[in-house]
Amino acid sequence: MAPRESRLERRRREWQPDQTAPPRSVKILFASSVLCLEALLMFFYGLMAWGLYQNEWFAWWLFGGSLVVSALLVISCAFLGRPLGYWMGWILQFAIIAGGFFELMMIPVGIAFLLCWWYAVTKGAQLDREKMERYRMEEALAAESEEEN
Repeated sequence: MAPRESRLERRRREWQPDQTAPPRSVKILFASSVLCLEALLMFFYGLMAWGLYQNEWFAWWLFGGSLVVSALLVISCAFLGRPLGYWMGWILQFAIIAGGFFELMMIPVGIAFLLCWWYAVTKGAQLDREKMERYRMEEALAAESEEEN
């Protein structure tokens, strides 16, 4: 197997030219978009918090903690194909809201992102079901037309 082929997903390696590729997950796309935006939010939150509290003993801990949360948000994108990724996402939503203990404006921002996360997960799952239903119908139609020929 060539080096480039080893990097491809299993379903892409097994794909043949006459096959229709199965649809990709909208839920994963939506959820990873929200998580990456939240990672940026936490990075800038850490910079802001460090700037506000730089003379306090906990400033570096606050900055480091926000960087860790930011990194965990990005890492959880890799696990969105499994339930673990969504559990990590839900837990990290509340870690973001907890940032409001140091800066009160983080509470409404965290709640807004929590709602975005909820919408991405629920609407993405609904769209995935609809896409899969359409995909199965298209496969059945293709098999039907293949039998006729």
